[in-house]
Amino acid sequence: MLAARFLTLGLAGLSLAACSAGSGPRDVGGAGPGTGAPVSSAVGGSSGTPPASTSVSPAIGSFLGNRLSAGLDDDDKRRAYTAQIRALETGPSGAPVAWRNPDSGRYGNIVPGPVYPMNGEPCRQYTHTVFIDGRPQSKRGTACRNPEGIWAPVG
Repeated sequence: MLAARFLTLGLAGLSLAACSAGSGPRDVGGAGPGTGAPVSSAVGGSSGTPPASTSVSPAIGSFLGNRLSAGLDDDDKRRAYTAQIRALETGPSGAPVAWRNPDSGRYGNIVPGPVYPMNGEPCRQYTHTVFIDGRPQSKRGTACRNPEGIWAPVG
């Protein structure tokens, strides 16, 4: 029952993110505050991976920005998104959480910072590095988790 609740929250968040994705050009930092791009911390099945039918492109785009996520296919984005949420939710501060797509050869890692409170919500800074054709591309950001379990990039 709890998994169904989180799945519903996650799908609602992804729907909101998809609605805001076509609103015009964005900077390389992706969605900012107030853009309607929340991301669930618990989308997916018992393995913690998003269902194959769930598009996470808007969600990972909000963490990586349009320029960096444009170099990834849908499977890359699903893997990157799953690792991003895992890093934010349970990753030790300073320890990379890796992802890899053996089919495309793309891979990356997310290094979360320490958890700190901001406006009563737990927040973390992070660096997400993606390797495309062996070349690293990085994005730094901050995300906060609201009481419903939704991680959303800020700033």
